Amino acid sequence: MSVVEVTGLVKRYRELVALDNFNLTIEQGEIFGLLGPNGSGKTTAINCILQLLTYDKGEISLFGEPMSPTRYDLKRRIGIVPQNVAVFSQLNVTENIDYFCSLYITDKKTRAVLVEEAIEFVGLQEYRRFRPRKLSGGLMRRLNIACGIAHKPELIIFDEPTVAVDPQSRNAILEGIQRLNAEGSTVIYTSHYMEEVEQICTRIMIMDRGQALATGTNTELKSMVGVNERIEVELAEADEQALQVVRNLPHTASAVLDGNTLRITCSQGSHNLTDTLSALQSAEVAYGRVYSEPPTLNDVFLEITGKELRD
Repeated sequence: MSVVEVTGLVKRYRELVALDNFNLTIEQGEIFGLLGPNGSGKTTAINCILQLLTYDKGEISLFGEPMSPTRYDLKRRIGIVPQNVAVFSQLNVTENIDYFCSLYITDKKTRAVLVEEAIEFVGLQEYRRFRPRKLSGGLMRRLNIACGIAHKPELIIFDEPTVAVDPQSRNAILEGIQRLNAEGSTVIYTSHYMEEVEQICTRIMIMDRGQALATGTNTELKSMVGVNERIEVELAEADEQALQVVRNLPHTASAVLDGNTLRITCSQGSHNLTDTLSALQSAEVAYGRVYSEPPTLNDVFLEITGKELRD
């Protein structure tokens, strides 16, 4: 069953078209990444799906049912972790989580168990009685997550959850999202950090200017646009013969000699590095350090849009 189905969604702000005939399908059990620069339409799409924004055109279904502002039965099955931390400064950690959980769960005994599970899940056991102002940025993010997931939602939306957090907190958040998915939650993850999306998402959509430019798995996206592998070889000395040998290889897209460093860009092939080194050895070219960089989502984005993702 498709957990999310969006067809022909259009959202305008006067002259600005924020979403331009946007389509999206997310299957049960996915960690679906919405990848794009700031202003690409990621948050607007999420807010329209949740019926927090009106839109000009299109259809939205959740869990196989038409979504509308009054479909509270569907909204109870969703958890939201917003980009901006949204907690109450006058409540402590436990009280904050309990309040947000109470929006979905009315029974106090059931809620108490869920709140404790959420606290343990995000690792805030030692901070139960702390108010938000006493928490670090990373701990605040964890509290934000706990408030959004305490009621055990089937669909969880994370909107830029790792903005301005330290590497340890970022890793903890990403691992937590993967655990939630393993426990049965479908996840929508929006970000402009390519390495995070590449790390945890089962399927990815690249967005820009309110449009879906490409959708697929990490591997499918890279094969879709013929992204290149980059190889650097440090030569014992500048050698024009080495340059010519490498240029003659079938998968070499470009090769330049930068001092004693041979910089090679390859088209897709399963043995690019092996073929390059074998050719140099056959030509009796002496070399030292070798560096190979596989294709990344940044390469995909550059080829599709012609600009850096974080512009």
